[in-house]
Amino acid sequence: MSEQVSSTRRVLVVDDARIIRNILRALITKMGLKVVGEAVNGAEAIRMYEELRPDLVTMDITMPVVDGLTATKTILKQYPEANIIMVTSVGQESVMKEAILSGAKDFIVKPFNEDRIMSAIRRVLQVQDLQMAAARR
Repeated sequence: MSEQVSSTRRVLVVDDARIIRNILRALITKMGLKVVGEAVNGAEAIRMYEELRPDLVTMDITMPVVDGLTATKTILKQYPEANIIMVTSVGQESVMKEAILSGAKDFIVKPFNEDRIMSAIRRVLQVQDLQMAAARR
């Protein structure tokens, strides 16, 4: 399977750690996607989602100001079609369960496995494609 996904797809990367944002940006770009914004906390993520309306968001859970779970719930309440992949550290399984039950599409665990990140992104975007195709019928 090709690593490339349509370059018209736009991604918002949300993490308070610059190194994690850099890793995710590099992988997302390698897939042929466009990173349209980076946020360092949940409050920024909410504002940037409303402004940019990206196709996909990678959302860290543990961040200052507003945590990722709260930001995810806020975004999904207003934009139920939002595609959010949660990013978590090992040991936050209960929070991950809450995130998925709240509408997050998938999760990836730090430290990252490149194949796992790319497969999660591909899968979420493929589901979005199918939903959009079905809505056009």
